[in-house]
Amino acid sequence: MIFSLIGQLKAFVFGSPNSPEVYRTLKIADVPVTTAECRSCADPCDEDHDDFPSGLDIDMDSDMLGSVYPYRRQVLISTGKRDWEIEVTEAKGTLAAFLETANSSLSTPKKPNDPLPSGLLFSHTEAKFLSILNGSHRPFSYDESEETVIVLPDFMVVSGVSRTLAGAEVLWKAALDPALDRAGVITRTDNLLNTWVLPYSCLILLCSHKRRDKRCSVTAPILEKTFHLYLEREGWEVHTNLYDLTSEPSLESQASSTTEKERLVETQLKSLHAEHRALILMSSHFGGHQFAGNCVIYTPRGAGVWYGRVTPHNVESIVKHTIIDGQVIPTILRGGVDLPCRGKKTLYDW
Repeated sequence: MIFSLIGQLKAFVFGSPNSPEVYRTLKIADVPVTTAECRSCADPCDEDHDDFPSGLDIDMDSDMLGSVYPYRRQVLISTGKRDWEIEVTEAKGTLAAFLETANSSLSTPKKPNDPLPSGLLFSHTEAKFLSILNGSHRPFSYDESEETVIVLPDFMVVSGVSRTLAGAEVLWKAALDPALDRAGVITRTDNLLNTWVLPYSCLILLCSHKRRDKRCSVTAPILEKTFHLYLEREGWEVHTNLYDLTSEPSLESQASSTTEKERLVETQLKSLHAEHRALILMSSHFGGHQFAGNCVIYTPRGAGVWYGRVTPHNVESIVKHTIIDGQVIPTILRGGVDLPCRGKKTLYDW
């Protein structure tokens, strides 16, 4: 009932996804937005695109706007897999489960009278929820008990995280505590974790969680192939696994104070868009499987654009307008974190 009322309110305020009101609302909110179509090919398609098989039963009618639960941070845990248990945070002995326990014990509990959050446009600094996901990337360490974690929207990588409750607590205190900025802490007693800036111009997350919903497992590999194709056509380097950063100096080895570390992080982040290098990873369920294919695009500035009902016919437009030009396409938008860019023209501008 609550979500129905929220949907009606969004429909009243924003109109349908194709309405000019959505474009105007995003523009007023200082979100870099484009009027370009979400697909650049004809409908029906007259190009040689792969397509989804029939019978996927994708929801093409419900309102997607705001169908994102606001989060302060999202963590992606290395597993080297593309499918997982139905509830990754309930799988015993996994870092996802330990991190769920650590977050519950260490974070400030939500107050009963806290307002129901809106998930169309939200700032991660104002949200409280920690989104815990498994990813397809492999850990850096040969020690099978250690994981490599990507922290978003911070655009940071943390390695050497022990797959124990103690390891999850160390990670939380070093990089996930809401009191911390994206650079995390500089003075630690654990001497175990190493951190780096995620060395890509953008990160593309595709939900492939088959045991949660078959639609995502069918659409994700096709979208991965199509993103790879169109990014390479634009001259971009494309990776489908996070390359091992341990041969490069960690942030801890280069900075002796919090201020110095934050300055180093910002300098590195600002240089990434010019690299034209993309990372595509599969992810466990992050909501909205009825809107498959589901796609989240993160930029080094910390913006995260959530798209739904993405098909291979949309990928060329997403690559050109969102990944390269840094602009949001309203017609397939579900919501996003830190999208407003006051006085800026793209999601890459600082």
